[in-house]
Amino acid sequence: MEIRRARMSDAETICALLRRSIIELCVADHRDDPAILDAWLANKIPDNVRRWIERPDNNLLVAAEGDDILAVGCVTDSGEITLNYVSPEARFRGVSKAMLAALEAAARERGAESCALVSTETARRFYASAGYLEQGPPERRLGSKSSYPMAKRLAAGPEKG
Repeated sequence: MEIRRARMSDAETICALLRRSIIELCVADHRDDPAILDAWLANKIPDNVRRWIERPDNNLLVAAEGDDILAVGCVTDSGEITLNYVSPEARFRGVSKAMLAALEAAARERGAESCALVSTETARRFYASAGYLEQGPPERRLGSKSSYPMAKRLAAGPEKG
């Protein structure tokens, strides 16, 4: 498996992965409620993925095994993790952990001292186990009551020079 920057040619596959991951793995969050799913999936379209890839302040990464994309993650230069989704087939294989480490490294390389995110109920324990701390009460997003603001201070990167 390699983690690399997303390419424009990945947009359709990334979109399909995002949608499947949300629908199949985040049931604790959307509870099969069509209104919540529609709101959550509304911006998960190829044109938006292409815009996310193009944004200069975004680091959109994919975990790939050959031609297969196993996960997608995105972190802004300021350290906000905006995406971190794994394909259902790659769940519990360490792919999410590797993606999170790559997102944190990308944020650190761009000068961020911490990473922040809003976790789903599904991913809450995962982030806590990676050192993320909750930053207040759950938020109501897209109709779900289980969106948890979390943050982690990043360790200093290796000295350069």
